[in-house]
Amino acid sequence: MEEVERQPEVGRELRRHPRYRVSAPFPCAFSLLGLKRWTAVDRNGLGVVLDVSLRGAKVMSTAVMKPGDHLAVSFRMPDHVTALQLDATVRWIKDQLFGLEFVSMPFSVETRLKKFLARSSQLSA
Repeated sequence: MEEVERQPEVGRELRRHPRYRVSAPFPCAFSLLGLKRWTAVDRNGLGVVLDVSLRGAKVMSTAVMKPGDHLAVSFRMPDHVTALQLDATVRWIKDQLFGLEFVSMPFSVETRLKKFLARSSQLSA
């Protein structure tokens, strides 16, 4: 009997945490971490966060990134005085868009992000 490999359904959401489109995109800054920061021409960049979840974000930027790049990311969400600081890994690239997976997040940052996402989900409902 022949085994059939199951493929994920097209259009099926694979994220564990819901992603919320940001009603007013906000700026972010990032810089390469690890050994690449010493050899890269552009070590730093600026971008705009288009959507965000508890574990990642979609960013638009002219900076040249590659999947697997490790970044220190800073962004200030609307109505927040101080910026969030966290580490992320670039997971995908498409034109001037790239997806970040947050890999290191202090508890205080996670708490602030959860509050922001809870407010965003109420506004979009």
